[in-house]
Amino acid sequence: MKDNFKIIMLFLFSIIATACKKEEKSPSYHKGEMTILTDESFKSVTEALAEGYMINYPETKIKVVSKKEDLGFLDLLKDKARIVVMSKDLSAEEIKSYEEQVDLKFLPAKFAADAVIFVVPKDSPKESISMAEIEQGMQSEGKEFIFDGANSSNLNFIAQKLKKQPKDLKYSIIPGSKNIIEELNKYPGKIGVIGLNTFSRPYDKESEQLKSMVKILPVEYKGKQYTAGAENLRTMNYPFTRVLYFLTNEGNFNLANGFIRYSCTQLGQMIVEKEGLQPYNIYRREVQMR
Repeated sequence: MKDNFKIIMLFLFSIIATACKKEEKSPSYHKGEMTILTDESFKSVTEALAEGYMINYPETKIKVVSKKEDLGFLDLLKDKARIVVMSKDLSAEEIKSYEEQVDLKFLPAKFAADAVIFVVPKDSPKESISMAEIEQGMQSEGKEFIFDGANSSNLNFIAQKLKKQPKDLKYSIIPGSKNIIEELNKYPGKIGVIGLNTFSRPYDKESEQLKSMVKILPVEYKGKQYTAGAENLRTMNYPFTRVLYFLTNEGNFNLANGFIRYSCTQLGQMIVEKEGLQPYNIYRREVQMR
């Protein structure tokens, strides 16, 4: 009788242990580790969302790593990353590659309106810049515009706006948006091209310090000047407004999709707003996509 009881108990323990192992390996949005790849231009808002998610789900650990936009996208296709932050409009060929290699329908999870901005030193006499100046300057051998690198989101976005390939544009490079701001004084007549999120966070000491070093140029477009303020981002009147979105290769509701859902709901959108960017989903009906 005792032997039978021992056999039954061993059998039950075996079932419980197997169930526990399956539970550990099963997909979960509230525990586990994940790395998010993001261009440096919007790393700040990505980190803020990751921090918020980890506070809500303490058993999760999310690492945010800077990587040029094009390279991050390639890592996603090669299954070297589970989730990336993007801003550029993918070509039909890139969308096809995504759907074939990832085996998912292309559904970008849009979560914020950011902007590419043009900056000059505080003492510069320049007060604004026109679309014509930007287009001409990007074709000039003088390479008057300074970007944070090739394959970057800022360069990709400007190229798309000008309907050019990045390789056909002429520009200078200083690696890192913060370095552009800090070193711009060394290059008289040059114009820095950075992402708004580089220093958009209100009341943040580093953001305020960086912002105090440069002058943001309004962009003249169709006879009017537009700044990268909240209202112009919301209506997309600022010509270089861009929409940030997540892409994942995760087909189930695991950590990546849990994070995406969080970022696009009210709590995540409040974090976007605190970052000084325009929440996409709260004002979705007002955003005019061009």
